[in-house]
Amino acid sequence: MPKKEMPAGALVLLILRVLHSGPVHGYAIAQKIYMLSAEVLHVEEGSLYPALQKILLKGWATSEWGLSETNRKVRFYSLTPAGRQQLETELADYSRVAEAIQSVLKTA
Repeated sequence: MPKKEMPAGALVLLILRVLHSGPVHGYAIAQKIYMLSAEVLHVEEGSLYPALQKILLKGWATSEWGLSETNRKVRFYSLTPAGRQQLETELADYSRVAEAIQSVLKTA
């Protein structure tokens, strides 16, 4: 089955939601999104790490170095209070847009 494109603007929302569960390293974030989306949404490194950098710069997450399950040195990302607030904002915006799209699809 061909890879599906990530909907525009969805990556930051998905990363924030994954981080809501606790500290996670980058590769694990991509894997979790892939698994939770029933193996539909692929997050490439070229998209993931710039999005994580944006999230860090905005103060929505922090990072610290640690060891992965395979004893590799990796950065673990954690949601900040500002990140939790942004997640709520992003979820509300997503819901509003999804409802509007469904309305058009049902009535057009």
